[in-house]
Amino acid sequence: MTEIGHFIDGARVAGTSGRQADVFNPATGQVSARLSLASEAELQKAVDAAKAAQPKWAATNPQRRARVFIRFVELLNAHMDELAELLSAEHGKTVEDSKGDIIRGLEVCEFVIGIPHLIKGEFTEGAGPGIDMYSMRQPVGIGAGITPFNFPAMIPMWMFAPAIACGNAFILKPSERDPSVPMRLAELMMEAGLPKGILQVVNGDASAVEAILKHPDIGAVSFVGSTPIAAHVYAEATRHGKRAHTFGGAKNHMIIMPDADLDQAANALIGAGYGSAGERCMAISVAVPVGEKTADALVEKLIPKIEALKIGPYTDSAADYGPVVTKASQQKILGLIDKGVEEGAKLVVDGRGFKMQGYEDGFFVGSCLFDHVTPDMEIYRQEIFGPVLSVVRAKTYEDALDLPTRHEYGNGVAIFTRDGDAARDFAARVPVGMIGINVPIPTPLAYHSFGGWKRSSFGDLNQHGPDSIKFWTRTKTVTSRWPSGIKEGAEFSMPVMR
Repeated sequence: MTEIGHFIDGARVAGTSGRQADVFNPATGQVSARLSLASEAELQKAVDAAKAAQPKWAATNPQRRARVFIRFVELLNAHMDELAELLSAEHGKTVEDSKGDIIRGLEVCEFVIGIPHLIKGEFTEGAGPGIDMYSMRQPVGIGAGITPFNFPAMIPMWMFAPAIACGNAFILKPSERDPSVPMRLAELMMEAGLPKGILQVVNGDASAVEAILKHPDIGAVSFVGSTPIAAHVYAEATRHGKRAHTFGGAKNHMIIMPDADLDQAANALIGAGYGSAGERCMAISVAVPVGEKTADALVEKLIPKIEALKIGPYTDSAADYGPVVTKASQQKILGLIDKGVEEGAKLVVDGRGFKMQGYEDGFFVGSCLFDHVTPDMEIYRQEIFGPVLSVVRAKTYEDALDLPTRHEYGNGVAIFTRDGDAARDFAARVPVGMIGINVPIPTPLAYHSFGGWKRSSFGDLNQHGPDSIKFWTRTKTVTSRWPSGIKEGAEFSMPVMR
């Protein structure tokens, strides 16, 4: 049985807390590894190593910090197959999907190669008589990231790449469900030239999270997960004087206007709704066709496409999606499907009875499609996080717009239409953080910022892009005047630059 500990001060170390958790292969349902869960003492070792290493790293010039990421990107590409295999074996997603997970993280690493430019401050000569004024961006010190199971490569890189490029040390607490890729990423960062102590992985559960939130030497915390925990992490981190941004749940709608290309819309819904077994925070889980004619035609196109989806283990290269991550996730999804039927939604494709031959103990969920879902139903209000698509029929465009507007989550939304005026109006009015126009999963590229609105996000700054540089640094502004410009005697009035 594989034993997974932590990555502290530049090396893998065994856990010492005596507490462990099982890591599963979701396709077989079998335990594949035993993961050590960190104690406060083990977190303290990581903090001590970070404190020792960070000042020298912060003093390293930005070009040299960028070169570490140049080499790291090369190593990611060289080890792509290995990383994807490792990721799929613990998460369950297909190998090609795992490669996409890695590549979207790699792109943020490419973005921070530009850190010499990104971290530049500002300068004003002659701001006043003999006075110059300039600002500089300096690292926070030690940052921490708490990441979810569904993107065990991408989201850690979204956090640690900008944090480290800005001159911080970083402690990563990944999901205990799929910890192997984060451990391997730390090793590759060391191989790329990162000094020991700058990136460390402390595996653990809620106890490790609470220890991070209250530790006085950790200055900033980034989190991605469910909304209740995101709200808690934000409140606790800020209560302890930390900078924090936390990202929670989603219920992403896709509006299908009567003039939309329905074949294009149906294909988009299939990929965005069922890819990665629906375990994406940007998955489309609600289709909103406008008008009964549009709805009937869309459902007619969706049914055969959904029924034709191939479900299988990650080792099957022809599989469209694999199992969900745990038995508990499987049972929760199936319970919500039962609840939808009980509440009166029409289950037009029922995947509850799906069993994978040869993988009967795997955590598979068959593809499901609900029609005639209403906003008062539990399956509409909750994030199901599984291969379940709900159709909520809207009579008019305004009714369709009202659905994502009123929902408590505001992560992503899409509209499919040929009407530029409708698209422009929708993008301007819908209170959601990321908008797709004829794009079902509007995840911004690395040089823009990622983040939702309402209860999908807590904090003022988003992930990656320019916001990440602001989050992982503090601005210091200097006003300077040299003796030749200083008047004799004390000045008692408020200084003004006139």
